[in-house]
Amino acid sequence: MEIRAHDTAVVVTDPQNDVLRAGNPAWPLLVDALRENDTVANLKRLLDAASGGGYGIFISPHYNFDTDFAWRFGGPIETMMHDAKMFHRTSALSLDGFSGSGADWLEALAPVIEDGRTVVTSPHKIFGPSSNDLVLQLRKRGVTTVVLAGMLANLCVESHLRELLENGFEVAVAHDAVAAPRHPQFGDGNAAAQVNYRFLTDTVLSTEQVLEHMAAGAVSAS
Repeated sequence: MEIRAHDTAVVVTDPQNDVLRAGNPAWPLLVDALRENDTVANLKRLLDAASGGGYGIFISPHYNFDTDFAWRFGGPIETMMHDAKMFHRTSALSLDGFSGSGADWLEALAPVIEDGRTVVTSPHKIFGPSSNDLVLQLRKRGVTTVVLAGMLANLCVESHLRELLENGFEVAVAHDAVAAPRHPQFGDGNAAAQVNYRFLTDTVLSTEQVLEHMAAGAVSAS
């Protein structure tokens, strides 16, 4: 895989307070993986390098609108998110109460996300991007290669990886710019994701390795 500014983009899933800010509803399940991976610092490094190197940045967020709470069924994590009103916004047409909420961007990552160049897609509604416009936005900009990071490692990140691969993109995963729950019954989601990444793509890199490739690609593309 070649990582080059003219046809490679960084895609980050759910860089939002409800999974990254200390004390969020899932914090007891996430804190160990977040600290071990140094996830927030690595996401910031990745976004800053992409912005400075001329790479496209795409955010695939998770929002639960008031109307979504009328859904009649869902899996255990989906149900937990709805019960805790994680990623909550009143509607697609309103930003009332958004600033600083659980659905808002983590403050450390917001400057790049809100720079006017970053593409924020429509929300994915469960885990993968089949319900939003990420693939369309990438295709319309000539992107063929994706560097993927974000939350949660075994759910939204892995679901985005699978969907992007099925749509013909080359995908690298920044394996330490992710984190997932460690659940007392379900098991270690972070460890499961790391295994599956390696089954799915042959380009699983540390953030440091991604930055080295991006620096080389930014120079060659300039």
